[in-house]
Amino acid sequence: MLQDKVIGIYCLVDDILKGIHHHEHKERKVSDSEIISTAIVSALYFKGNQFHAINYMRTHAMIPGMIGKSGFNKRLHKVASLLMWLFLHIGRMFKYLCAELEYIIDSFPLKVCHNIRINRSKLLTGEQWRGFNASKREYFYGVKVQLITTKNGIPVEICFSPGSEHDVEALQKMFMDLPPESSLFGDSAYTAYELEELYKETELIELKICRKSNSKKPDKPYHAFIKNAMRKRIETTISEIVEMTPHSIHAVTKDGFLLKILLFVLAFQVKAII
Repeated sequence: MLQDKVIGIYCLVDDILKGIHHHEHKERKVSDSEIISTAIVSALYFKGNQFHAINYMRTHAMIPGMIGKSGFNKRLHKVASLLMWLFLHIGRMFKYLCAELEYIIDSFPLKVCHNIRINRSKLLTGEQWRGFNASKREYFYGVKVQLITTKNGIPVEICFSPGSEHDVEALQKMFMDLPPESSLFGDSAYTAYELEELYKETELIELKICRKSNSKKPDKPYHAFIKNAMRKRIETTISEIVEMTPHSIHAVTKDGFLLKILLFVLAFQVKAII
């Protein structure tokens, strides 16, 4: 069953790359489709351990000529922008081909190290990466992942922001490619009345944000119930993505750290298709 799913992942990636006429050197023994597929397999089945994924693809004759870990890592970083494009392209399939009009936004933190090791962190430096995780009531040092999903919890858009950045600030920086007349649900951390009016007038997108108890524009009981029910779906998605990640994400550079986060989200998205 696992081999069938791996083949399905490869077919999906390869078909999309062929559809955009992706070109690469003819003398390459391992194609970009095989590199990306192996990276997705590592995130989906091996907690992001690329060495185990490489060995699996080689020993099970999926990719007999698979390159070593060092060469694989170099090739993976070269297709980083292609990975992001692939994620957004699959997201557009859910948004427009499936005619989705209800979406949910939320954020979750991923730390690069324990708080006691912040002063020795070489991966990230600066106070902008120190944030507060309200759900666990603890500080963390790392990035916030802003995630937009469909009402069924399928990720369609992603954005990375420093840990200290407020969710409203991150929302203003996001380029939301949502269909007109769609609704975007979110928790009270995204409260910004002017931004809600702006999106409604210019993008025809209605921001349905949960209201605080002291809000100037309180929700009616049935509106509050619908918003809270929608938020539970993305919380489940985030929990499942975090469960896929290892206890500590190993990376040497900031770009490598963000690339691995993207792979986990992309792998969760692909899992919904295969």
